[in-house]
Amino acid sequence: MQRRHLVLAALALPAGAARAQAYPGRPIRLIVPFPPGGLIDNMARLLGPKLAQELGQPVVIDNKPGAGGNLGAGEASRAAADGYTLLMASPPLTISPALYAKLPYRPEQIAPVGVVGRVPNVLLVNPKSGIENVADLLKRARATPGRMNYASNGNGTSLHLSAELLKSTTGTFITHIPYRGAAMAVTGLIAGEVDMMFENLPSVLGQIQGGAVRALAVTTRTRSKALPQVPTLVESGLQDFDVSAWYGLAAPAGLPPAVLARLEQALDKVARDPEIVRAMESRGAEVGLLGASATVAFMAADAAKWKRVAAYAKITLD
Repeated sequence: MQRRHLVLAALALPAGAARAQAYPGRPIRLIVPFPPGGLIDNMARLLGPKLAQELGQPVVIDNKPGAGGNLGAGEASRAAADGYTLLMASPPLTISPALYAKLPYRPEQIAPVGVVGRVPNVLLVNPKSGIENVADLLKRARATPGRMNYASNGNGTSLHLSAELLKSTTGTFITHIPYRGAAMAVTGLIAGEVDMMFENLPSVLGQIQGGAVRALAVTTRTRSKALPQVPTLVESGLQDFDVSAWYGLAAPAGLPPAVLARLEQALDKVARDPEIVRAMESRGAEVGLLGASATVAFMAADAAKWKRVAAYAKITLD
C-alpha cells in the first residue's frame, strides 16, 4: 500500500518537477566555439569539471571553432533544447549580430543560462613611446590625426571594436592595423610597428609585469585586482567606457524552466567555489555571477553598444 502511494505521488508531480529530478541523466556536451588554448577554451576547461561535479554527469568539451565563434553558436542553436547541449557564451554573441549580414543562427535561438565572470581588456603602448597615460595618448592622437595606428587580432573582434569605441568616444582618428592573431599584434606593439592596442588582460599580464608593454588603463568600470595600480578608462575621463571579455553558459532557446533552474543553481555553486575564484583571479578575471534573466538584460545592452560602434566605424563582415 505504501509503495502504491509513492507511485501515485510521483505521477502527480508536475512535468517540470519530474524533469528537474531526472536531469541530467547522461553526459552534457559543452560547445566551445573557439580553438583549444584560448581564453574562452581555458575558462571552459576550468569550469567544466566543477560543473560535472555539481550536476553528477560528465561535461564534455567540444571545440567547434570558425567564423569568429559563429559556427559553434550555430551548431548549439540547432541542438535540442533539453540541457544536454550547452554553449560557452562570450562577446561574439553580442558583437556578431552587429557585424554580419548573415549568421548561421538567429540571436533569439540562443538563450543565456548565466554569466560567470568578466575579463578586462587593457589599453597598451610601447614603453619607449613616451606615452605615460591616456591623456598623453589622446593629446598625441589629436595632434596628428590619422598618423597614429593601433593593432588588433582581426576585423570584428572585441579588441578591434574596443579601439573603435575609444575613437568614437573621444573623436580621434587612429588607423587600424589588423594582425593574424593577438600574439602577433602584441609582438608588433613591442617591436614598435604600431602605437597602441587593446588586449585581454590574462593574455598579456606577463608582458605588462615584465615591462615589455605599458598598461595605460583597463576597460572595466572597476580596477583589476591583477593590476590594481592601473586606472580604468572611466577614471581617465571616458565616463561610459565599459568593455570586458565576459564568459558564461548559454543553451538552445526553449529550455524547460526546471532544467534552466538546475543549471543556474549549478553555475551559482561553481562561481562561488573558492578554488574557482582563486584560479580566475590569478588569470586576471573577475568573478561576477549573473543569472539567466539578468544576463538577458546585460546581453541586450552589450549588443546595443556594439551596434552603435559598428555603425559609427562602418564595419560590416561577410
